[in-house]
Amino acid sequence: MDRFEEMRVFIRIAERRSFTQAADDLQIPRATVTNLLKRLEQRLGTRLLERTTRTVRLTQDGDAYYRRCVRLVADMEEAEGAFRDTAPKGLLRVNLQGTLARHFVVPALPGFLGRFPEIELHMGEDDRLVDLVREGIDCVLRAGSLQDSSMVGRRVATLAQVTIASPAYLAKYGEPSDPSELAAMSVHRAVNYMSSATGKAVPLEFTIDDRVSALHLPSAVSVTGADLYAGAAIAGLGMVQVPRYRVANELASGQLKVILADFPPPPMPVSVLYPQSRQLSSRVRVFAQWLREIFETAG
Repeated sequence: MDRFEEMRVFIRIAERRSFTQAADDLQIPRATVTNLLKRLEQRLGTRLLERTTRTVRLTQDGDAYYRRCVRLVADMEEAEGAFRDTAPKGLLRVNLQGTLARHFVVPALPGFLGRFPEIELHMGEDDRLVDLVREGIDCVLRAGSLQDSSMVGRRVATLAQVTIASPAYLAKYGEPSDPSELAAMSVHRAVNYMSSATGKAVPLEFTIDDRVSALHLPSAVSVTGADLYAGAAIAGLGMVQVPRYRVANELASGQLKVILADFPPPPMPVSVLYPQSRQLSSRVRVFAQWLREIFETAG
């Protein structure tokens, strides 16, 4: 195995903090991974990893070597890709926000896999922030503004948002005609959506005279999932703000109603995120481009 492959395996062990998971990701025997790391350390004359029965972590020399390997491997892959007209192939691990995945991504997947048959796609579903490096994930698809400065984002869409409430809620509290009616001492309520990045409730936002105004309302219910958020609004527990596509059926059936339509929330960005420490691989590049295409097709 050449030095380039040694570096790739060492990087995966360091990022996954596990010989077994690194072997699974690279689809090679665990014994091969173990023996390769031993030979690498012997050749370099230093210990790169501290290993116990439960943990694997970088030594000081290992951390310095890891950073250089990441740059070298990325440069090598980019250089080879520039001179080879070959289709992307190999394992691509992605993590998708659930409602985006179910509504836009999964229905279109046969087209992606038909175009890139040599890519093996592993998908996970989450709303939470994930540690891409430690969990071995190549990229994530998320809605909302980029919070983590260690991540690079490629925007693939912006989604129109609406403020909504159920008929039962509006019958009980009345329908506001202006955001000013939601000020302090108002009877109105919101369902609080808790940010996984900050642990705090995300405010309602309204566009007033081309400026965005944020407002926190009292709430009896707080949630952390997109389906729970919309479900709480249907149950009459408060106002919420969501991308229109997510509640199109409920709006059509009359379970929910758009309110304050003249003061919409700002559009929600949708982005593919990956670590700054990694060069964008050809697999992630074509996946991100394909995501942009399916969102554009969906309008």
